[in-house]
Amino acid sequence: MRKRAESRLLALTILALLLFSPPLLLLFDRPLGLGFSALPVAIYLIWALVILISALILEGRHED
Repeated sequence: MRKRAESRLLALTILALLLFSPPLLLLFDRPLGLGFSALPVAIYLIWALVILISALILEGRHED
């Protein structure tokens, strides 16, 4: 079970690196209707998603 969680965390790390890569983030560098860029919103949403998924992975294993 531990090996499974480790492989999921490794996959999550690779996904986070891809999501935070500049070419993908530049897709969100467009003005919103409120006069600011969508880039900060995208960064915080991706960051929150990575934290949520990592918490689910780490809390899902119950080995003491």
